[in-house]
Amino acid sequence: MTRNFVIITSFISFVAFSGLSGCEKQLDTGSICKNNPELCSDLHADSWCRYEKGDLIRKRYELKFTQSPSGKQLYEQLLNLEKYNKCIELAAGVKHILHPERSNDRVRAFGLSAQTLSQLQDTTKNSQDLYLAFYHWTRFNDIEAQKIVLAAYKNHQIDDILLLSRVASYYQKFDALQSNLIYLQVLDLSNKDNFNPDWLLGLSNNYQKLKDLELTYLLARANVLMTEQNVSEEKMLGLIYGDKPLQTYLDSQAEVLVDVIESGAFSSSDIKKMLQRTTVSQ
Repeated sequence: MTRNFVIITSFISFVAFSGLSGCEKQLDTGSICKNNPELCSDLHADSWCRYEKGDLIRKRYELKFTQSPSGKQLYEQLLNLEKYNKCIELAAGVKHILHPERSNDRVRAFGLSAQTLSQLQDTTKNSQDLYLAFYHWTRFNDIEAQKIVLAAYKNHQIDDILLLSRVASYYQKFDALQSNLIYLQVLDLSNKDNFNPDWLLGLSNNYQKLKDLELTYLLARANVLMTEQNVSEEKMLGLIYGDKPLQTYLDSQAEVLVDVIESGAFSSSDIKKMLQRTTVSQ
């Protein structure tokens, strides 16, 4: 990836890495903006969207000292820009009665961030980088980008849990068995900090397509335990034809599954071996 490829904003100038001390890395956003005003001049000034703005500033600061940002770094910058733009768009619609200039400042920031986001999207289009291809596939349904991601999966080049889960979701539409195999890889990489309970529903739906209603129930129950969502217990029990002793057993297994996922111990667990055996035997 050449340096000219990376044009994140018109005001960010990439310079050679000069060495950041541990202390400098801990600078807060106020200090970053004071010492690097070009990183913040297009952003709004008040306290709206505090976290989104902070993440964006810190990522810009990191990239300022990176000669050749990786595709993953640019992908993260795209996500930060998206979050900031979405938040400031909502804030721009809130009129400040006593200080109307603050409302105008947020409107200005929204327009500039939308432009910056569009520029970076255009700059990264058609990239062969895995993360940037993933972005353009999932945001714009770019078929060529999709091919890059799927080819990387087939060549065993994906170990990112988010990317793998998206590939699993893709296969779910037409190959439940293949989707399950990928979801098991996702669970291998899971812990309580990076896990999305929706992945359990993906597995559950796949097993329902494969006519394994016990695992359909077990995985749906694990999702309920992790999300604390209200469900119809009558419908849940109906999945296993009203078999209450079986329900008791499956509920206990669902608790085990949640525990091993949250502890990051799924890859060596007995419940993984059970799911693998069942998937392979389909």
